[in-house]
Amino acid sequence: MSEKLVIGLGSPDRGDDAVGGVVAERIGEIGLCDVRVIPLEDPLSLSQAWDGAAGAVVIDAVASGGPPGAVHVREVGAGAEPLPTHAFTAAGRGGSHAFGLAGAVELSRTLGTLPRRVTVVGVEAATFQHGRMSPEVTERVDDAVHAVLVALKEMDTEEVR
Repeated sequence: MSEKLVIGLGSPDRGDDAVGGVVAERIGEIGLCDVRVIPLEDPLSLSQAWDGAAGAVVIDAVASGGPPGAVHVREVGAGAEPLPTHAFTAAGRGGSHAFGLAGAVELSRTLGTLPRRVTVVGVEAATFQHGRMSPEVTERVDDAVHAVLVALKEMDTEEVR
């Protein structure tokens, strides 16, 4: 069994953008074998972070217009469809961080560093303002943790085949 990554993407002080790191931290507390947890603020770091990994689960705040706290799961690994840029582009980021998850996935696909299996767990954000996460997103952290665990289990099942 090869190492899998859980990557929490987002800024810890930008409202719901913190959800990626919060969920990743919870996964780290579980202490799963063959799983490395990485907190990242800058999506541009993804290409290097997941290069050579067997698979990855990325948790990020999204802005697709759905209800705050809704959890979206999408496969984006090598051979999968691209992420919709309207929901996964620089959510909560500005300046040099204006490059979002969708762009980072496609850059990695072009560079050949995108793992074969990448699952994105997106949590619909209510706010990206400086401060704490919204109550709607905070209440759904357990659901996002569950989605990450399911994705990791599916990767294990795939390896056995």
